[in-house]
Amino acid sequence: MKRLAGKRVLITQAQDFMGPITAEVFAEEGAEVIADARDLTAPGACEAAVAEASQIDVLVANLASPTFAGTETTQLGDADWGKAFEMMVHPLHRLTRAALPQMLERERGKIVVYGSASALKGMRTLAAYSAARAAQLGYVQAVGVEVAPRNVQINLIAQNYVENEDYFPPALRERPAFQASLKRQVPAGRLGTAREDALFALFLASEESNFFVGQAIPFSGGWVQ
Repeated sequence: MKRLAGKRVLITQAQDFMGPITAEVFAEEGAEVIADARDLTAPGACEAAVAEASQIDVLVANLASPTFAGTETTQLGDADWGKAFEMMVHPLHRLTRAALPQMLERERGKIVVYGSASALKGMRTLAAYSAARAAQLGYVQAVGVEVAPRNVQINLIAQNYVENEDYFPPALRERPAFQASLKRQVPAGRLGTAREDALFALFLASEESNFFVGQAIPFSGGWVQ
């Protein structure tokens, strides 16, 4: 039997980041996928996405923002600092707040968050991005223990070094210097594939993960443990 047979899954930012591959993998496993591509920073957008999806068994919070990489902290303006939180932290709360009531009423539901291992390990010139990702992590831990007694699980994939055209474009991957750096920094010696990442999300969305509560689980080939 397919692992998500009969499940309705809402995926946010479905047009980019981990959205397309997650929709593909989840559909293969029997899910009815609602792929939402709206701008979740707009007022009421998160609530509307959940309301229009109606009953959902799984929420995949696929949220990304520019990394602002290369900007030293002394040069990091308020607008860029705030943008990371506007795009990745506030929507996570609004989506979760909107989706939880029906899950708690049924005493069944999953929320899977695509996060970042930058919340677990310091990286130069990534202060805004890392802080927002760390806020996601703290949120998942707190909400996870709050809703677990009602058989609702929320967990986060703390990923890095996963194939992505925005973070690791093909031209970068082909450079010998990048390939050498990859082998130095990532014990696995390669980038993870997007499909591998989506398969991990599938596990967290399935009934196989019912004993995972408020976890931030590294998915980075050993870059962080």
